[in-house]
Amino acid sequence: MKVRRAFADLPHGQVHYAECGDPRRPAVLLLHQTPRSWAEYREVLPLIGASYRAIAMDTAGFGDSEPPSGPASIETWAAVAVQLLDALGLPRVHVVGHHTGGVIAVELAARHAERVASLVLSSTPYTDEAFRRARAQRPPIDAVEPADDGSHLAELWRKRQSFYPPGRPELLLAFVQDAMKVRGDVEGGHRAVASYRMEDCIAQVRQPTLLIKAMDDPFAAPHAQELHERLPQARIEEIPGGMVPLPDQLPAAFADAVLRFLDEQP
Repeated sequence: MKVRRAFADLPHGQVHYAECGDPRRPAVLLLHQTPRSWAEYREVLPLIGASYRAIAMDTAGFGDSEPPSGPASIETWAAVAVQLLDALGLPRVHVVGHHTGGVIAVELAARHAERVASLVLSSTPYTDEAFRRARAQRPPIDAVEPADDGSHLAELWRKRQSFYPPGRPELLLAFVQDAMKVRGDVEGGHRAVASYRMEDCIAQVRQPTLLIKAMDDPFAAPHAQELHERLPQARIEEIPGGMVPLPDQLPAAFADAVLRFLDEQP
C-alpha cells in the first residue's frame, strides 16, 4: 500500500506528514518519539492504513516540520497537531503515541478531548514530580558535543545501542539520521517531557485507552502500571521483546495491537 507524503501550511508554519489508506475511513494520528520522525511508523502505516486512514506527522521541530518559535513544550506540540487536524478537515481522530508521542497524546486527549476518539499510549512515561526529580539527576539522553571528525555521530549510536535489538543496525541508523535533522537542541524533546506536569491533566483523559508495554524497554515499561492506576478505563497489552524502537522494531506486533483495539471502538 502506497504511503503519500505532503506538507500542510499551518499557523505554526509548514508541517510534514505521511499518510496511508482510504481518506473516507476513520483517521488515526500517529505521534513519534524523540528525536525521531514519521519514519518511525514507516512499516506501520500500510498495516494500519489497510483498515483506517493512518497519518504520521513530524512533530514541530523534528523531521521536516518547522520548529516552534518559542521553547519546545508538550503543550505546543499538541496545539500544532490540532492545527494539522484542522487543515486536514478531521474533527475527531484516534491517536497513537510512542514515548514522547504518547505524552503529546495525553495532552491532546485531556485538553482537546472533543478531537480524540480513543488513545493508544505506547511506552509512555507518567511524568509526575517523582519522574521530574529522577530525570533531573540523570545525564542527558542524546546530547553530544559536535566533533570535527564526526565522532559525535558514533557517540549518538553508542548511547542508544544497548536499548536497541542486536543485529538491527538499520534501526540505529534511522535514529541517527533523524537526530541529525533536529532543528536546535536534540535533547529538547526529552527536556519537554521531563518538565511536563501530566498529573495536572491525566484525570481529564476519559477516552478508551490502550497501554502498550514493550517488555524490554527499561525507560517506559515500568510506567504502564502507573498510567493504568490513573486511567481505569485502560487496559495493558504486553509485547514481548519490544524495546525502545518498538514501532519500527516489531511493526506487525505493534500494528496488530493497535488494530485490535481500534476495531473494538464504536
